[in-house]
Amino acid sequence: MTSSRHPGTPRTPRTEHLVLPGVLTDAQAAATVRGILAVQREDGAIPWFRGHHLDPWDHVEAAMALDAADEHEAAGRAYAWLARHQNQDGSWYAAYADGDFADVTDHGRETNFVAYVAVGVWHHYLATGDDTFLERMWPVVHAAVEFVLRLQQPGGQIGWRQDDDGSGATDALLTGSSSIHHALRCALAIAEQREEPQPDWELAAGALRHAIRRHPERFLDKGRYSMDWYYPVLGGALTGTEARSRLKESWDRFVVPDLGVRCVVPNPWVTGGESAELALALWAVGESDHALTVLQSIQHLRDEDSGLYWTGYVFDDDAVWPRELTTWTAGSLLLAVAALGGHEATCQVFAGDRLPRGLDPDCCV
Repeated sequence: MTSSRHPGTPRTPRTEHLVLPGVLTDAQAAATVRGILAVQREDGAIPWFRGHHLDPWDHVEAAMALDAADEHEAAGRAYAWLARHQNQDGSWYAAYADGDFADVTDHGRETNFVAYVAVGVWHHYLATGDDTFLERMWPVVHAAVEFVLRLQQPGGQIGWRQDDDGSGATDALLTGSSSIHHALRCALAIAEQREEPQPDWELAAGALRHAIRRHPERFLDKGRYSMDWYYPVLGGALTGTEARSRLKESWDRFVVPDLGVRCVVPNPWVTGGESAELALALWAVGESDHALTVLQSIQHLRDEDSGLYWTGYVFDDDAVWPRELTTWTAGSLLLAVAALGGHEATCQVFAGDRLPRGLDPDCCV
């Protein structure tokens, strides 16, 4: 899609659905969107911040936040960047210095980074209804999914990385595999929209969901990290009572009242991205009140000058750390607020009930 305004002419982002009491005013939401736009390069790349690296997952997260704010032209440029710089095997590298595709700083290919393009593409399509965009991005999504599924293990879990020499890690990460589960369902939704069935993807998604739900031993033990706690819910592998029970059982372990969510226990460090993602998971299972409380608790991370958010806060030392204002932290918060505000595309992507379900033998348990 193209912008109707003259290039370089500033505008006020559409943010009425991004207003949330105690979290964002209309002016604050607009400032946060402008903060992300200020970091985006002319070629569409969205690094963490200027001078830092771009990774494909966080690039997509920031692009999705732009779509939630009706900045579709900017989001479209972010996806065009991915389309132009996709490797021949369907992947992207793990890190590009300041979003410069010619300056790769990590030649590994992380499977959850690669898969996440499907979530962003489906979100952009739902936000815009742009069939031409979906047609253009379908080969990109297809190649990315095929790359990821080449690293699926016999137990259903996904190896987390392939190195530049072509060797693939067989070890799987619960967080990464849960994110891939979400991506596979979005990829299946795209395939369904295009009337191009992908039965192998359905089987892969079902096997992955079964592994996440029933076989924790198939994943590396990263239980100290909050993402391993809530990502099976955020990625849609756990739903309903099963999901709510999981969130409840470790609440006191990870949530610090009035401050946010620990990244890792026992460290006295809360992070904005994890807090916003937990809020999104809570919203997805009908716990909107708790989601709002979590989002309200991290407003101490907001930098009013830029509209962006600090990555984290060490509460024992009363110290912001690291001193980074990251696009993906702002993006995750905007997406959580958009879901609570009823933004249709964001709700459809993260609610899960409208996405195709893989062929999981336990799907009705």
